[in-house]
Amino acid sequence: MNSLLKKHILVAGKKQLADLVIKHAKIINVFTKEITKGDVAICDGKIVGIGQYEGKETYDAKNQYLVPGFIDGHVHIESSLLCPKEFAKISLLHGVTSVITDPHEIGNVAGSAGLNFMIEDAKNVPMNIFFMLPSCVPVTPFETNGASLDAQSFLPFLKHPKVLGLAEVMNYQAVATTEESIMNKLLLMLENNKKIDGHAAGINGEELNVYLTAGIKTDHEATSAAQAKERLDLGMYLMVREGTVAKDLKALLPAITSDNSRRCLFVTDDKLIDDLILEGSIDHNVRQAIQLGMDPLQAIQMATLNAAECFDLKNLGAIAPGYQADFFLTDDLAKLSIKDVFVKGKIIVRKNQLEIDQFPTQINSYTKKLPKMNVQPLTLQSFTLPLVSEKAHIIEIIPNSLLTNDQIEEVLCQDGKFLPSVEKDQLKIAVIERHHQTGNIGIGIVKGFQLKKGALATTISHDSHNMVVVGTNDEDMLMAANRLLQKGGGMIVIEDGKELACLPLPIGGLMSQEPFSIVSDQLIALTKEAHKLGVSEAFNPFLTLSFLTLSVIPELKITDKGIFSFSKFCLIEPSIK
Repeated sequence: MNSLLKKHILVAGKKQLADLVIKHAKIINVFTKEITKGDVAICDGKIVGIGQYEGKETYDAKNQYLVPGFIDGHVHIESSLLCPKEFAKISLLHGVTSVITDPHEIGNVAGSAGLNFMIEDAKNVPMNIFFMLPSCVPVTPFETNGASLDAQSFLPFLKHPKVLGLAEVMNYQAVATTEESIMNKLLLMLENNKKIDGHAAGINGEELNVYLTAGIKTDHEATSAAQAKERLDLGMYLMVREGTVAKDLKALLPAITSDNSRRCLFVTDDKLIDDLILEGSIDHNVRQAIQLGMDPLQAIQMATLNAAECFDLKNLGAIAPGYQADFFLTDDLAKLSIKDVFVKGKIIVRKNQLEIDQFPTQINSYTKKLPKMNVQPLTLQSFTLPLVSEKAHIIEIIPNSLLTNDQIEEVLCQDGKFLPSVEKDQLKIAVIERHHQTGNIGIGIVKGFQLKKGALATTISHDSHNMVVVGTNDEDMLMAANRLLQKGGGMIVIEDGKELACLPLPIGGLMSQEPFSIVSDQLIALTKEAHKLGVSEAFNPFLTLSFLTLSVIPELKITDKGIFSFSKFCLIEPSIK
């Protein structure tokens, strides 16, 4: 290290040649929000000087803007349907050179084996993939997940250089009541100077004091300008989320000013592969902010330096001496058409094409250690929903939101059993426990899909990732479930006993083994078939379906144990007596 430092100092002082010099670039200075000019000297993947330099190699920027690589401050890689290696490829094409990921999904399915799979798969990729350890595995006692992660299980991961801390603490009640399990995790992180992310959905006003006192400094669940301001006023970092379902950027932007923007950063949280290809990642968030009136340099600062500082990534987020040479080139700061992307001074994307030889090809040995589907045999009777009256609680979808409504309506019944109604848009939804063969099946009623025929099913269902099926009839629901069990997980569309489209997800029932372009094509075909069956085009049906089981988000959700009311924080009967 000493000799390397000496070398870098000598290159900075022009006593030795740099490895690479970027010339004729308009440099985005995220410290001062200015555009400057000069040569950028790089040695061993590190920027060592800006000024006039010569190097062993020269790159002519041709008067393009040189922008620090974007950083996604909070993302669940599994939600892209890709393993980390493939996720890195699509992210780099969009100028995202660093992500802070929460492997919460695979953690709930496979525990420590899942975390090891993700870390191993991210190894040696030409991208900075950092990890936050899942804080709530399991999330609540109102659902059945695949594994448990307590404070003791985190010990082997704490010394890993890519592990930054504890991911989104979403069980507010456990923190507020100082429940022992969560306290052990919080104390472990604080004692080891690790970061702790928050998840303050529906938490406002003085309630936020609990999180901040506990050492939780970030939140990505603000959905209004008023909530954003509350968090900023208390010194939290505001994570501005724009994903596939949760799109909060427009609502939060009025709360962000030139005075407080340094406490703000962009995140995607959950974004599907087709949206990553079509829209982009953090580059899309930056474009959206600029289109809505934010100064381009402020938006870029939020997407780079702010995110790096939030997580104490001292060598990332800027183009300056001492920083890692992660950046991209564009000829337009508003449109952000990304041409070439560099990571550690090496070109990874050239003229919008990946340098594939920069990516590892080794097989991930942890794949074989992940659990398989484990479900008791299903029959048509598995999908029966008894009702004691013709009035029932209905989960009402709010398009492009994680929130739902508790709608009370008259429903159709026959022999004391619920009958789906296409006319009323009242469909049956079932959550089938898939980890421990418990036989648990939670059944309820959902409104908003507008499905006219058949059934949809997925083994992605936050947070425990049991199988969730929605349909107009029990026969198609049964077939959808059984076909996914045969495939080891995935997403499927069934109509009249026929498989119309399927996207297999054999890695923990969450991720594909295929290249990102193939996965995208499969997902597009799947969504197209769902729309043909009448599903609303106002939202993504499969991602929406996967969040109807997320019990830590208001208001009404469903788990393998039944209907869950967030406001009452308990399971409730579907019927109203």
